[in-house]
Amino acid sequence: MCGIYGSVGFAPDPARIDLVAHRGPDGRGWAEFDTPSGPVALGHRRLAIVGLGAAGRQPMRSPCGRFHLTFNGEIYNHVELRAELVAQGERFAGDSDTEVLLRALARWGVEETLPRLRGMFAFLLWDRHRQRLVAVRDRFAIKPLYWAGGAGGGIAFASEIKQLLGLPGIEPRMNLARVHDFLAWGVADHTAETMFAAIHQLRGGEMAVVEAGGAWPRIAIRRWYALRVATSPPPTEAEAASRFRAALEEAVRLHLRADVQLGSCLSGGLDSSSIVGLAAGMLDGTRRIATFSACFEEARIDERRFMRAVVARSGAAPHEVFPRADDLAEEAAAITWHQDEPFGSTSILAQWCVFRAARQAGVKVMLDGQGADELLGGYAHGFAWHLAGLLRAGHVVEALRILRERRRDPGLPLLGQGLRLAAALLPPALAAPLRRRRSLLRECLRTDAFAAQRDAPTPQELAVAQLGLPPVRGLGSWCLAMTHASNLPMLLHWEDRSSMAHGVEARVPFLDHPLAEFCLSLGDAHKFAGAESKRVLRRAMEDVLPPEVRARRDKLGFSTPEAEWMRGPAAGFLRAGVEDALRLWPGLLDAAATRRVAAGMLSGRRAADPALWRVVNLGIWGRCFGVLA
Repeated sequence: MCGIYGSVGFAPDPARIDLVAHRGPDGRGWAEFDTPSGPVALGHRRLAIVGLGAAGRQPMRSPCGRFHLTFNGEIYNHVELRAELVAQGERFAGDSDTEVLLRALARWGVEETLPRLRGMFAFLLWDRHRQRLVAVRDRFAIKPLYWAGGAGGGIAFASEIKQLLGLPGIEPRMNLARVHDFLAWGVADHTAETMFAAIHQLRGGEMAVVEAGGAWPRIAIRRWYALRVATSPPPTEAEAASRFRAALEEAVRLHLRADVQLGSCLSGGLDSSSIVGLAAGMLDGTRRIATFSACFEEARIDERRFMRAVVARSGAAPHEVFPRADDLAEEAAAITWHQDEPFGSTSILAQWCVFRAARQAGVKVMLDGQGADELLGGYAHGFAWHLAGLLRAGHVVEALRILRERRRDPGLPLLGQGLRLAAALLPPALAAPLRRRRSLLRECLRTDAFAAQRDAPTPQELAVAQLGLPPVRGLGSWCLAMTHASNLPMLLHWEDRSSMAHGVEARVPFLDHPLAEFCLSLGDAHKFAGAESKRVLRRAMEDVLPPEVRARRDKLGFSTPEAEWMRGPAAGFLRAGVEDALRLWPGLLDAAATRRVAAGMLSGRRAADPALWRVVNLGIWGRCFGVLA
């Protein structure tokens, strides 16, 4: 896990890689080349995880001198790939996965190598003979890769947005359409655009080729990983559970490959608890998996009884942190600077505190359960698509029974379920008003600045169309959209920045692509059984999860007591933050409506909602980066 930078046509500037020293505190590398399109620069900041010696330094040059690689991520099957390359005559100088990747790219070529990789990665490969820079991002957008084209035709790539800001022709101007999506829906990272007008990202499974053999560089972007659901005969429940268990075990085993101390995030939910349970059983008797959890005194969101049940069963070494409302005011600017863009809720503070505690404990690699909810429909609103499928198939009695049973679960009022179900059943044109009514800031956004966005599609609809995915009409297409188009890329962005801010590598075994593709291929019955979600996971992990965890139906994740903070110790900070955002960009938001919404939430007259935080954090982001409207 590292930080990378590369440019073609811009004046080489080593300060661009030093901006992300936090991503790679274990080493620094820089290389420059001359081309007809201008200078080429490659930079690297190293976080040493596999192959800790000097042979793993980057940018790394192939033995023939033709190829140069700067790489961020992990290739989990590097051992198997190394053996294959050795059998074909390759001889290695070190034991890093970077060298394996470079030799594979040099021998097999980019097109043949990419499908063989199991891992998370973003890399830049410079080919001196062909005067070509190739930029690649992994299948599920786990590792970041941004790009921008500036004055004079220069093109640059980087791990973080801040590395590109300030290059000639690249100013920090707001992208109003994407800022609107964030404020109205709490969604980001759903398109190739960012909230900065001049900065773009490669999507998961995309690659860019920059030709530097002419008077100016030319860029072409295309997809290397097809976004599709595998088609196969539906397995029985027992077969699905068996295959899921085998795939998850293999993913965890590969993700435990490291030459440093290992740990895991633990929320007490199904996903992280499964990871901890399997990892604990795979480590030898001399090592214990360390777990890190965010805890709160508020009973409404405190999950310690579940966490401690997992720790007791697995023999893990637990660490608990207790984020406070005061931390929000103290850390908000630093977190926002590291995130590069505003983020949707204060839950990021809990994640930040967990990764900071891991680093303080000497842990450099953390496993996490990210991705399972999107792959298996683990969110409560996935039930609407499940119920819609039952009703379309004529199973009305079963659907009504599930509705009644789900009503007993916290946070799922019958009216809310009914509205979601109606939106899932109605034709898209009729369902649109039901989806759009969810924006709690709609009255604040009725300004000239956002006039062009008033009839815009929802972020998910936009992303699905841009990626060429099937429209969301059922649970399977919804899981595909959540994985590739809307929810998961945003969560992976937050996790990458929160972990790398503290020099910690976050790994996500559920996104090992054979497992992920299997999950996306499963039918509704393997994801929902009656009122129970993630059926295949619960069945597969019967002997690993404590009974009280396996029986859970609520979902919290890295939640914070946002409502209590909003009406208590954080109220003054939030009130001042709203005013700061209104002063920073007059006319961006309707000031009277924004104050009215804020006052209602802070006083308790209106339900607390993360929408208020989004306004506050937008202002913090504007101050951090000098954002122009």
